[in-house]
Amino acid sequence: MAEQPDRSAGSSRESVASLASGTGGTGPAEDADTRKRARGNTTSGTGPAEDSDTRKRARGNTTSGTGPAEGADTRKQAYGSQASLVPVEVRATAPSENVVGDRVLIAVQAVNISRLSTHPVPTVPGTLIVVAGAGPKDSNGAGKSSFIAMITALLGDEQWRFASGAKAVSELLFNAELAAGGGGRTWASADHGYIVGVFAAADDPLDGAKSTGGGATSANQKDGVSGAASASGGGTAGDVAEEGVGGVRGGVMSDAVTVWLRVNQEAPHLEIRWTQGVCVASAASEAERVTRADELWATLPRSAGRRDVVARDLTRFLYGDRVRCVSFLSTSVRSKVATNLLSQPLNEISPERVFEAIAALTGLDTELDQEREARRDEHAKRVRAARAVELLKEFEGESRTLLETFDRRDRARVRLAEAMRCWRGRLARRLADAARRDEAFAAELERVRATGERAAEAVAEVRAEIATLKDDTLERGLAEARKELATLQARAAKLDADRAVAENSVDELRGRIPSLEEQRRLADGRDVRTAESELAQARLRLNEALKALGVADREAEGARAALDDAEGGPAAAQLNALAAAGLGATGLLDALDVAEQARDEESGRDRAGQAVTAVLGARGWPGEHAVIVDAADLASAARALAELPGSVLVSSAGVTVVGAFEAVATGREARIKAAELRLHRARDAQETAAAAVRTAEDGVAEAGRRLEGARAAVQLADIERRMAERRETLVELTEALAEVTPKVGEAERRASTLDFRARTRNMEVERLEGRRARHEAERDQAAEQAARVTTERLALGMDALASEWGGTIDGAREWLEALGEQELPLTAEEWWRTAERRLDDALRDTFPGEDDEMPEELGFLVRQRAEPGAGRTAREQATFPGVCAALASYLRGQEEYERHQRRQIETQLATRQRDLTAAAKGAEEAAQSTAVHRAALSAAIKARLARVAEEFDKLDTSYGGYGATLEFPVPPAPADPEQRWAWRVTPKWRRGEGQGYVPYNRRANTALMDEKAVKLVCAAAIASSGGGHLCLVLDELGRNLGKEHRREAVALFRRIGETYGITVIGALQDDMEPYAIDACGQYIKLRRSSDAMPYNEPPVIIGHDDHAERVRALASAVSRQTV
Repeated sequence: MAEQPDRSAGSSRESVASLASGTGGTGPAEDADTRKRARGNTTSGTGPAEDSDTRKRARGNTTSGTGPAEGADTRKQAYGSQASLVPVEVRATAPSENVVGDRVLIAVQAVNISRLSTHPVPTVPGTLIVVAGAGPKDSNGAGKSSFIAMITALLGDEQWRFASGAKAVSELLFNAELAAGGGGRTWASADHGYIVGVFAAADDPLDGAKSTGGGATSANQKDGVSGAASASGGGTAGDVAEEGVGGVRGGVMSDAVTVWLRVNQEAPHLEIRWTQGVCVASAASEAERVTRADELWATLPRSAGRRDVVARDLTRFLYGDRVRCVSFLSTSVRSKVATNLLSQPLNEISPERVFEAIAALTGLDTELDQEREARRDEHAKRVRAARAVELLKEFEGESRTLLETFDRRDRARVRLAEAMRCWRGRLARRLADAARRDEAFAAELERVRATGERAAEAVAEVRAEIATLKDDTLERGLAEARKELATLQARAAKLDADRAVAENSVDELRGRIPSLEEQRRLADGRDVRTAESELAQARLRLNEALKALGVADREAEGARAALDDAEGGPAAAQLNALAAAGLGATGLLDALDVAEQARDEESGRDRAGQAVTAVLGARGWPGEHAVIVDAADLASAARALAELPGSVLVSSAGVTVVGAFEAVATGREARIKAAELRLHRARDAQETAAAAVRTAEDGVAEAGRRLEGARAAVQLADIERRMAERRETLVELTEALAEVTPKVGEAERRASTLDFRARTRNMEVERLEGRRARHEAERDQAAEQAARVTTERLALGMDALASEWGGTIDGAREWLEALGEQELPLTAEEWWRTAERRLDDALRDTFPGEDDEMPEELGFLVRQRAEPGAGRTAREQATFPGVCAALASYLRGQEEYERHQRRQIETQLATRQRDLTAAAKGAEEAAQSTAVHRAALSAAIKARLARVAEEFDKLDTSYGGYGATLEFPVPPAPADPEQRWAWRVTPKWRRGEGQGYVPYNRRANTALMDEKAVKLVCAAAIASSGGGHLCLVLDELGRNLGKEHRREAVALFRRIGETYGITVIGALQDDMEPYAIDACGQYIKLRRSSDAMPYNEPPVIIGHDDHAERVRALASAVSRQTV
């Protein structure tokens, strides 16, 4: 995927501008013009037409709304096929494998890859190459990740999934939408591009590669920096002029091989061609180099005869399936993200992820994927075997259903034959039984006729005897005797009833006498008139007493009212009214008091009364309602008492009367005492009157009891008279009953005698009548039996039965006699029931389900015989032959089809069983193969990890450590075929001489962790190289390292790479540049100064230490030689 220009937002880092000092960092105008022609970047409204045409030819990019037809033709020439214009060499023989061999990458060129420049970039093998960037804001956005990803694709890193077509590589192509972060211009996305790599021997000397020391050096460069080269054109001592297409066919570069990878948006996504020598696109501008790349690709010979080698064969044809590159890419340009041991502290990575990182570096992940594929294949074969078992079971189930159906129909045929045979047996048995019954009926008919004749003769004789016994003289005498007896019995019953009534009446009267005698004693000899007179007088006395009691009650009530009046005062209403008006007052009678001596005697009372009367008047005077008020309140009091006429106001100013007045009594206590005395006298009178009332009431009650006694005496005399009358009547009835009783007995004896004689005669007559009835019944029964036997003989239908049987009676008997002992005693009904069951079984076997299609004729007959209601058995027997015939016809029609189906099922079962056997064998072989592969892989993994542990220990002891190792127990294989075989690797090292190994996840300082992580990565890379050249590509180099450890870690990478011949290529952020610049063997800086520029500027390349001459020589050789 092309790198987005604005992807670096927010991650600005300090750039190291001094590294490009004097090496193209400030180029002349010619360099700027070249970049404009190469990229088509112009400011708005400026730029010559030549520059516009150049951009169109290079990318096919036009501004919105412009662009002549020539631009379209140019794009077609740039991106179209050149096969029709340029002859393509076809290899005569098939390509050999391992084309690159032991050569190492010495230069790389990108065309239409992300936003990378098309300038060739020399690389120094066997050292540390750092790739820095200078984007619009910081190091991001310059294409570092795309650059190193391009190198991993060129070197065949298996993480790109070449076996699957390497579609992810196509994402490295230039993408216009991602390349430009803004602006009004648009560029067309590339539909194809090229990755070009030049490979040569690592230790071949290159003639003319002298250290000239030309070119300015940076002030920050240390000793050992021989020089720098820039790919930006001329202008400096280290610049190299580009003259045509470089490439040497002989001389010092004759053993070089140039590999071209064409990356396509559409499949095939990767095509490979190669040629001897150096063959890169070299021209004066970017656009020309793009066009030249298409031309060179068209001239290169096809790598696989008449076709090109594609992605799946890349590693085999180029590198002989040897591992040439391992990488840690942490950006989106890679197809698979593995654990990066340098991206975070080592002790924060789990043992599983440590193994994944080592597997990615050593190529074990591919083998693990193969093991997983083997498990998938085993699982798939087991699934196929299980599926074969299921299919076989399903087919067996289906065929079993069909075979069961066929077997049922075979059983139906057998049962239908048995039903027909049973039906035949029924016909024979019916005919034989009917013949035997016909013979029995004939003999019985003769016997019944003889019995009827004898019964008719006996009936005539009995009738004669009955006529002799039936005479009416005895009946008449018996009737008269019974009539007389009934009359006497009725009379005797009436007399007995009257006597009982008389006895009951006497007893009832006798029971009333004691109570009446008791009441009679209360009269004390008085008669009724006297008693009634006394009662009237007692009631008069009671009325008078009641009246006196009423008078006493009223007097008591009046006295009580007077007492209440004396206690409350007669002027209470006046006092309340004045109090409501807020005026103080006192009752006059309450204020006056009479002397005690005036109250002692009644004469004194009279004198006191006269005195008061002389002063105030009598008791009725309104003075009793008088009140005393202040003279000042007299007028207000009069107004307040205006509603109470008769009120009297007394003050010092005088007496004021409101209305009339009555006599007045003074003295409150005297008035109360007088009222109490009056009340006591009234209550005494009341009690005396009440006692008189009670005495009068007792007198009335006593007079009433005497009256009742007088009346009881009268009733007692009447009862005694009635009892005397009842006794006389009872005597008369007893005498009459004694006279009638003998007559009743005589009549009963006479009637009994006659009744006995009549019953005896009747019994004889009844006996004779019964005898006659029996004889008549015998006669009638004989006639009925004769008729029944005749009817039954006709009902046998001998002719019809013989016709149904189809033979004679003797033939039916012979067929039955031929049966076995079990079937010989069967009756016709038993034959029918058996035949019916057999037919029902045959129908059920033929049509087991309700939805089975039945022939129309057979269905009609079956429905007809199954209709409910009376006569069902007759319908079943009548339709039996038709049903059997229709069913037999249907079964005959299905018999041939069923035989054919049986043969087909047997064939299919045999085939499916063979398939099942093959699938089971395949699953077993796959399981064995997987087990063998897993065992071999386990041994290979252990060997590879042991090799990594060995190299880890060597590196640790060689570079300041005390020894290190790896612990890797063999885990069980996962049961899930989709799950990867998860191994665990635990790095361990010694922290001192002679100490034991300590696991990596123990607490330790960061410097130690960073050092061990670098050594472990290098050990894995060394172990995977197998002694050949290897390229280790790291993204975000040193991102997790502390600032104090970065320089040491980068220097360790360089020393290990130079020691073991490993080319370490690392992309780094700008904060790592100060530490990597002095420690690396080669420095590459990719530049893009503005977001408006979709493509990079020419890169800056600086060589260090012993490889400085080689860097300049490679750059010079790649750019100067021509084809």
